[in-house]
Amino acid sequence: MAKQIKAYVKVQVEGGQAKPSPPLGPALGQHGVQIMDFCRAFNDQTKDQMGEILPTVITIYEDRTFDFVVKSPPASILLMRAAGMTQGSSIPNKLKVATVTWEQCREIAEKKDKDLNALDTEAGAHIIAGTARSMGYIVLEHPDGRDDKFAVISKNEFTKMKNDAAAKPEVGVAKK
Repeated sequence: MAKQIKAYVKVQVEGGQAKPSPPLGPALGQHGVQIMDFCRAFNDQTKDQMGEILPTVITIYEDRTFDFVVKSPPASILLMRAAGMTQGSSIPNKLKVATVTWEQCREIAEKKDKDLNALDTEAGAHIIAGTARSMGYIVLEHPDGRDDKFAVISKNEFTKMKNDAAAKPEVGVAKK
């Protein structure tokens, strides 16, 4: 007879660095799981992916045992690494802050192949390119040429826009 499932817990943990501290400890502790057993098993399985953020789905059974599935890192993290950035744009439809190539989108799609809802690598690359655009990145050499009209904003332009926005008074806020 199959084990009865008590709960599914979804967490994002750094590879090879699971610790029983929050947020992992409370998430597993409330279901009665031995947290250190999970930490040891997770760290052993992910020691080759040290430091990467890894989404993990933990299946907890009624007898307090568990199984877990480690997924590939989020597309946004992989895109930031490919673009050499630490974050995306705060206004992605106006401020384009970095570029990635179509080939980089394909490589990321190949890396995330089993986690993407795509029939082939080309369709997966389109999904990744959409994520890049929603982060304010320009996709160079896109087969559809979608980002041909955009350019990356310079640091001087960005500073000027930021100062202009700070100089405008907020609507509905009374001055003291």
